Amino acid sequence: MIDYKSAGVDVTRGYKLVDLIKKGASATYDENVPSGLGSFGGFYNLPKGYENPVLVAGTDGVGTKLKYAIVLDKHDTIGTDCVAMCVNDVVCQGAKPMFFLDYVACGKLDPEKMAGVVNGVASACKEVGCALIGGETAEMPGMYPEDEYDLAGFTVGIVDKAKIINGSTIQSGDVLVGLASTGVHSNGFSLVRKLLGEDRAELEKYDDTLKMTVGEAVLTPTRLYVKSVLSLIEKFKIEGIAHITGGGFIENIPRILPKGLGVTVDLNSFPRLPIFELLAKKSGLPDEKLYNTFNMGIGMVLAVRPEIAEAVTAEANALGEKAYIIGEVTSKEGVLLVRK
Repeated sequence: MIDYKSAGVDVTRGYKLVDLIKKGASATYDENVPSGLGSFGGFYNLPKGYENPVLVAGTDGVGTKLKYAIVLDKHDTIGTDCVAMCVNDVVCQGAKPMFFLDYVACGKLDPEKMAGVVNGVASACKEVGCALIGGETAEMPGMYPEDEYDLAGFTVGIVDKAKIINGSTIQSGDVLVGLASTGVHSNGFSLVRKLLGEDRAELEKYDDTLKMTVGEAVLTPTRLYVKSVLSLIEKFKIEGIAHITGGGFIENIPRILPKGLGVTVDLNSFPRLPIFELLAKKSGLPDEKLYNTFNMGIGMVLAVRPEIAEAVTAEANALGEKAYIIGEVTSKEGVLLVRK
């Protein structure tokens, strides 16, 4: 007899995983979640208090950063990366993330390992006030090696139409306020892996410059900016917000600029984290390449009028961010990197 289990899929492992993650997921629920996990679809009541609500959706994964989680057998923080990559995008439009769904595909389901991943997702959702209302775990022997998996997420946020932030009001002379990153976040890891390798013994060596092991540095989770950005939006008129992901400064900042405008960024206005110094040294890349690949120490950029730039920076710092005035909007298209 040839059954599903003999083909490589054991459904009982999936049942065990659901039991292991139910508590973490339910801890993210708010008054708008009418039911728990287990339905064919996740339910969420539209929050009250919006005059003309608009839904803003975002989806993303964590790329090949997963390779380091697998090599180092550390799976409890990669879920934060997945959530951050989605909710940080949505909040750029001024939207509050409402709910989140995750998708995990693997060669062989290890319930305890996957529970670590999904409970990491739940923990990050709870931190940003976003309900984890469902997801999918696919056991796919033959598609993935037994010990490997992929992770992706999806979120939906809400914002009043009159309060949407899309960069259309940005003008020449506006100031750029940068919010510090925690490290590489979740982009550029194909290059990181080429530069640092995937040897576990080497990755677990302590680095005096990094003040941690190389593995700890590359697996440092992506920062969750949602609460700080939403708080800043409540207090100040923010003209545009850019999440510095793949493509770095060069590709992401222009995405929020009206046609004909560009920016000048002062590279001496914020510190370059030790992990980026290491990557710069090993790669030998010039600034224009580095800032077109990595976030280089700034994970989120806000465009504001010059008269409120200092106040926005101070408030961001008071909220727990490390914020810096890093440049300005100009009437010449493109991103100009300078050292003042």
